[in-house]
Amino acid sequence: MIDVTVENFEAEVVAASMNVPVLVDFWAPWCGPCKSLGPVLEKLETEYDGRFKLVKIDSDQEQQIAGMFGIRSIPTCVLLMNGQPVDGFMGALPEGQVREFLDKHVPSAEEVVAEAQEEEALEALAEGDTDTALEKLQHAVATDPANDDARFDYVKLLLQLGREDDAKVAFAPVIAKAAASRKLGALKAWMDAIDFVSSGPDESSAAAEFDVKITANKRDFDARFGRARWLMAQQRWQEAMDELLEILMRDKAWSEEAARKTYVAILEIIEPPKVKVAEGQIPPEDPVVATYRRRLSSVVLS
Repeated sequence: MIDVTVENFEAEVVAASMNVPVLVDFWAPWCGPCKSLGPVLEKLETEYDGRFKLVKIDSDQEQQIAGMFGIRSIPTCVLLMNGQPVDGFMGALPEGQVREFLDKHVPSAEEVVAEAQEEEALEALAEGDTDTALEKLQHAVATDPANDDARFDYVKLLLQLGREDDAKVAFAPVIAKAAASRKLGALKAWMDAIDFVSSGPDESSAAAEFDVKITANKRDFDARFGRARWLMAQQRWQEAMDELLEILMRDKAWSEEAARKTYVAILEIIEPPKVKVAEGQIPPEDPVVATYRRRLSSVVLS
């Protein structure tokens, strides 16, 4: 619990709420109900173990802040997330009701653990430690099955390692969401490409067959799309996008925009995790992703 004044309000409340929910307790020393609510809030802050931050503001001493929030009676609690008030309550609520209020907004313990494991996994990946990364991501998904970002990273790594069967098992719980999620849809496009290749001729025969058809007819989009999927299955991403661009330059709407959708899926797959930068700065974009985004825009908008 931190006492906040005008001097530290920006840092302790607004800036802090960009990373963790901040519960602001407006109170005053003479307020009886405030004295009963305060210990409840402090107990829950300890119990929630960093899942939200509690700050106290003396509304008599800090009338400027109280006026900014439109405080008319105390105790009043306001919850801030991402720099903005999102909810609040007035009066000395019992512990159970305060807990219900917090649980509507504060991440669960499982979510916090899963996010930490995902972050550790990405750090391990950046250091080339795929075994640790895979273990951390597997734990993250098991801890919080609703964390689609962790599941994306987990399935993606399994596919990169050639463990297609394990990837399909890990992906199965969210396959119904693939149509509405760019990330999950990208994984499905990748796995569909692998299935497409595995059901066709062997690698050398497939390559020769595509080349013959495309040489005979540069507008054989089925052959070009098949070759792009064949390249996807081998994780030859830039070559796959080059092939898809050949379709897009000739017919953007072919097969219900299959080429564009697959191209976008590849961009989603190859985009590396964002690098952490100082507040207010924009993380650098991967040069390959940036180049191929520009190429897509140039073709689609032409």
